[in-house]
Amino acid sequence: MQDFETVEITTDLLIIGAGMAGSGACVEAAHWAKENNVKVTVVDKSAMERSGAVAMGLSAINQYTGENTPADYLSYVRQDLMGLCRDDLVMDIARHVNGSVHMFEGFGLPIWKDSEGNYVHEGRWQLMINGESYKAIVAEAGKNAIGMDNLIERVFVVQLLLDKNDKKKVAGAIGFSVRENQIYVFKFKACIVVAGGAVHVFRPRSTGEGLGRAWYPPWNAGSSSYLTTTAGAEMTSQEVIFIPARFKDGYGPVGAWFLLFKAAATSSTGYNYMAEGLAEGGELHNWPPYGQVKPIPTCLRNHLMMIEMFQKGDGPILMHTDKAIAKIADEAPDEKTKKRKLKELEAEAWEDFLDMTISQAILWASKDVFPEEAPSEIMPSEPYFIGSHSGASGAWVSGPEDLQTEASKSEYFWGYNRMTTVNGLFSAGDGVGNSSHKFSSGSFTEGRIAAKAAVKYCVENPDMPEVDDAEVEKLKEKILIPFKVYEEHTKYTTLGTTNKKYALPVEEVNPNYITPKMAMFRLNKIMDEYVAGWGSQYNCTSITLNIALDLLKLLKEDLNMLAARNLHELLRCWENVHRTQIAEAHTRHKLHREETRWPGYYYRKDFPKMDEEKWGKVFVNSVYDAQKDEFTMLTRPKIEVVDIKEVVGM
Repeated sequence: MQDFETVEITTDLLIIGAGMAGSGACVEAAHWAKENNVKVTVVDKSAMERSGAVAMGLSAINQYTGENTPADYLSYVRQDLMGLCRDDLVMDIARHVNGSVHMFEGFGLPIWKDSEGNYVHEGRWQLMINGESYKAIVAEAGKNAIGMDNLIERVFVVQLLLDKNDKKKVAGAIGFSVRENQIYVFKFKACIVVAGGAVHVFRPRSTGEGLGRAWYPPWNAGSSSYLTTTAGAEMTSQEVIFIPARFKDGYGPVGAWFLLFKAAATSSTGYNYMAEGLAEGGELHNWPPYGQVKPIPTCLRNHLMMIEMFQKGDGPILMHTDKAIAKIADEAPDEKTKKRKLKELEAEAWEDFLDMTISQAILWASKDVFPEEAPSEIMPSEPYFIGSHSGASGAWVSGPEDLQTEASKSEYFWGYNRMTTVNGLFSAGDGVGNSSHKFSSGSFTEGRIAAKAAVKYCVENPDMPEVDDAEVEKLKEKILIPFKVYEEHTKYTTLGTTNKKYALPVEEVNPNYITPKMAMFRLNKIMDEYVAGWGSQYNCTSITLNIALDLLKLLKEDLNMLAARNLHELLRCWENVHRTQIAEAHTRHKLHREETRWPGYYYRKDFPKMDEEKWGKVFVNSVYDAQKDEFTMLTRPKIEVVDIKEVVGM
């Protein structure tokens, strides 16, 4: 095995991840760091320009409050999450997000304007953009703010390091380059973990030549959750996954079609399940009060779709793109204007995909799909862990002091905004739980909020924590074990890539180790079949969840025999370690919450209804002991900053 050089970086504040939240953290941290003589460094496993969930682009900014109040936005988020969100965190983002959007426009992002110069809204909270270079534009601003000398790309952070003398304080991080034979050791006073959510924990619908295709970016491997969890930070709502309904196979977005084009979705026989669900005696009335108040929560919209597909067998679900376009065009005053309008609408339909899901446009083109002539299938995806969208999983963090009530201050505030329960460890974006529906602009905003607080922490805690050098040496060896395993066992079989008689690569048949791809497949199978993936029609029980825990225990043991041939596979090995950790946390959280609060995301068939009395006012949280490999489950109260009856207008 080749020798690895150790690169040591000492800084005051380390930002781990350079997606939207990380970019926001760079912009804000740079400002306050300059005023307070604080050194800031950012590290990302990718290139900042295309890092994170917005890497391919985006067709709309989904959080812009405009003339609405933060309380108005809170009402929307509470409603969509079936009552459970952290009011203080949501309102904190909502009161600052407009400023972030205006910053984007200043950076050069083209936002649609009408003839009077006003922003074009897709819906109440969404702005249409020409967003194919959205992330690149925002990343450039982050780079300019932080300085290229303080940006470290292509380095994957494996684990955080705690203070040698205080195990409740973060002190450093260790990782490796995915391009050079280098181990990186970071030492700092504080860090912000903004390394994204998780995909490929559950089995994706796309297989074969479509393997790896997902709605949420496939490189997000649960690192935010892993880093904070294994450092001992309290985590929250890990049971809340997100299942978006998207155009089949390409995962193209449906938001513009619902909100901008006002398209309707029906069952295959034309049954308008949304209208019928809202009607008196309809299914939505079985989920009060959330099924009776608009906007209908995302999970309940999924639920109605799943009834048609799985219970009635009236699938597939069709998005009537053709009727939506025709209806808008028919409003034209004459035939010439109508034809011009049809061309404009057709262009906008394709641009929606070309801005953010190019593969969907390619798929439509390859299948001779004409959205103005015929409907297209939509389908619920596999589950994702994403704290910035309609999910809620992430770290339990301190909120802003000024938004606390007497009741919430003792529960929701402990000194620094967006700091976890580990001192000096901050998070934002997909890394923070229960501040859902921040999307791209809100994640950027939350990164700014965390960065300002983290710089303040560095100023008020000037002493550098002490890293345990002995632990660092052990972790260096541990990180490289997959190389050692491969080299020790690669000659066991002759069915290798050097044997031209066989097509199977050596890593897929060797009985002495497990490859990263095979480990991911095994994890996907466990989660899909026992923890409510699409293959089990999103159903689980305490029996299946406990089976999953047994299988995950065996998988965790076998991960010690992961093998890697090169740096890329070493990255994939450690990504699967991160994925497996969030998989176990999710399973334990789902087992602990004995109700079905989010039908359409998952169903506890042994507890098929909501239990407002027991679970309607609590978050399910957990703390992981890395030394014992044990989870402690607990609940935290849901404390309202604004009266819910005033907010949702019940």
